[in-house]
Amino acid sequence: MLWVCVVANPAGSLVLASASPRRSAILRQIRVPHRVAPIHVDETPQPGESPDVLVERIVEMKLGAAVAAHPKSPVLVADTIVVCDGVVFGKPIDAADLRRMTLALSGGQHLVTTRYAIRAGAGVRSRSVSTSVHFRELSAHEVDDYVATSDGRDKAGGYAVQGLAARFVVRLEGSYTNVVGLPACEVTCDLAELGLLPRL
Repeated sequence: MLWVCVVANPAGSLVLASASPRRSAILRQIRVPHRVAPIHVDETPQPGESPDVLVERIVEMKLGAAVAAHPKSPVLVADTIVVCDGVVFGKPIDAADLRRMTLALSGGQHLVTTRYAIRAGAGVRSRSVSTSVHFRELSAHEVDDYVATSDGRDKAGGYAVQGLAARFVVRLEGSYTNVVGLPACEVTCDLAELGLLPRL
């Protein structure tokens, strides 16, 4: 394996082209030096676009924008989607939308997929990682109380697994950090292959 490689990056540390504090926290957790420089693209789904195609297209656009903005630095971009019964749940637009999503997730299983891409020089690594999340059945007052907190208002699917919604999760099948926003194990492997993983 490539776990002993040392960063040799004259242009500086990895650029995390994301405004997500959770992704930055995961990189810090696995001791990957980086700087945050968010980029923004239009994430509106196209008519008839499948969830997989949507997240791949968004990440491709983010990568192009990040590379253009930081041509001499390695960059990492990512996007996370929540899919329930084949429908992508984005960030709720208001309390009613948050309630709709929470009720749909209650008592069932949904899929959280994070796609990411890393570019360093001519090398590119990209992949999608999916985790199955199971919610227990929620009572009406639990849904009301949750919506009133606004805890998930700015999160895809209307919740953060590391937030109040931890009360609802029965089990995960797959990567926990993937649900948070970046699959730490897979990212570590790809950083290593690109020569971007520092020794511990």
